Amino acid sequence: MYGIHQAGADGALATLIGSRPSDSGGNSMAPAGLIDLSVRPTKVDRASDVTSLVDTGQLASLLSLDDTVAVMEAIQRISARKLQNIDPKQPWADPKKTTVTRNEVVKELVNCGYVKAADAVDQYGDPSSLNPDLDPDIVGAGGIFSRAEYDGDDEFRKTAAVMKMVLSGYAGAGTIALGGYDYHGQGRATGELRDLRAGRCMGACLEYAARRGMPLMLYVFSDGSISASGQVDDTTDGRGKFMWTSDNQATAASFFLVYNPGGRPNLVTTGTGGAARHQQIGYFRADASVETASSPAAGNVNLLVETVLLNYMALHGEQGQFATRFPRHGLGNAALQDSLIAFNPIVSGRIG
Repeated sequence: MYGIHQAGADGALATLIGSRPSDSGGNSMAPAGLIDLSVRPTKVDRASDVTSLVDTGQLASLLSLDDTVAVMEAIQRISARKLQNIDPKQPWADPKKTTVTRNEVVKELVNCGYVKAADAVDQYGDPSSLNPDLDPDIVGAGGIFSRAEYDGDDEFRKTAAVMKMVLSGYAGAGTIALGGYDYHGQGRATGELRDLRAGRCMGACLEYAARRGMPLMLYVFSDGSISASGQVDDTTDGRGKFMWTSDNQATAASFFLVYNPGGRPNLVTTGTGGAARHQQIGYFRADASVETASSPAAGNVNLLVETVLLNYMALHGEQGQFATRFPRHGLGNAALQDSLIAFNPIVSGRIG
């Protein structure tokens, strides 16, 4: 999340959002070297979290939109004048100084906060336009979810809130954390049904991107993996598959999906092995454990993050700027980086 922002992504209402109130926006930890708490993800997991970003309380119901904006701008001007009196000996910054005082920083932050709030109300004065509950592309007869599905599943509503923000340009990037997936010992059927629900959440994001005509990179990962035994779950939902039984730290497979409204994304074909080598980065051993020497991302979660960031930038044709944006990266030289890129660019210029 922080790396995607560092690569250039931003939003009109929030820089980053996540469905959990954590530094990463999700359940897993963010790499310490990338964390920037000035853009800590705003918690969004329901419609009210989205609409509250431009909530003016009773002001908008008492006044017209134009009058509401005028009042907020007036508050900003009055506050700016009062802030100048915090330091009577120095009401304005001295242009000859080479440092900035704490008072000046506070004044600037408060002043910018009022200006940004007034601008948000001006652009999004009707919070209902942000509400995923009321978006006909998301819920209803012609929506991605039926009304019954949407009202009956918290994960669907959480997904809708985040995808609405990101694909409408209100947030630069978003994390959706799904709970209840530590399902070993609960039968294969439990895992299959939860995987299906996760797949439907992924599919909803892709479908909404298609309806909005927006490009999307969807990165899917877990904070753990599991092993199966020789016992078979022969229930209808178990479908004759082996039971999940225990945690496994030697096996994992993260992946990302890319949607391009202009046509199917094309895999990179250069290098040994052609497109196949770019479709799957790294590989497994014969015993189904990950071959940690197969790619920098295979045995190091921080380098996995950097690999995803490299691919995000490559979708914009900006992989040449990776070393500049992330000078302390561990992905080696340009030739190695090229081997870690899956797709050719799908967009020109910054989409965030």
